[in-house]
Amino acid sequence: MNDHRSVSIVMIEDDEGHARLIEKNIRRAGILNDITHFTDGTSALDYLFNASEGPALNGPALVLLDLNLPDMSGTDILARIKSGPASLKRTPVVVLTTTDDKVEIQRCYDLGCNVYITKPVNYESFAQAIRQLGLFLSVIQVPDPEQA
Repeated sequence: MNDHRSVSIVMIEDDEGHARLIEKNIRRAGILNDITHFTDGTSALDYLFNASEGPALNGPALVLLDLNLPDMSGTDILARIKSGPASLKRTPVVVLTTTDDKVEIQRCYDLGCNVYITKPVNYESFAQAIRQLGLFLSVIQVPDPEQA
C-alpha cells in the first residue's frame, strides 16, 4: 500500500463500536488511507460495483468484511466480489468477524478471501489484533487495476 496509487479501504461492519475501534487502531498503526464504512451489504455492494469512486470503476481497494450483517451474509458479499469483474475479483478481502467456526473459515477461503481474522472478545486483544492488521496493511501489495 506504499505504492504511488492510494488504496482505499472499504469496511463493511454493522457494529458501530467495532467500526470505530477498527478505524482507530488502523490509524494508530500509521495507515492513513481513506476508509469508507458501510453498515450493510446492499449499500456496500452498490458502492463496490457501481459508484464512480468505487473500486470497480476507480481502482484499487482493500475490503474489511464482517460476516454477520443485517441484510445479507458476508459470505454472499465475498462470493459476489470474487465473481465480479477482474478489478473486483483481485481485490484483497480481509474477513474480520466474531465467527470462529472452522467450516465457515474454510468456506471463506474457498470463496477467495485473502485473510480471515476472528475478532477477540476482550477489548485490548481486539485493539491489538487491529493494530497488527494495520501493520499488515502497510506492507501488502494490491494488483494494478490497469492490468485487468
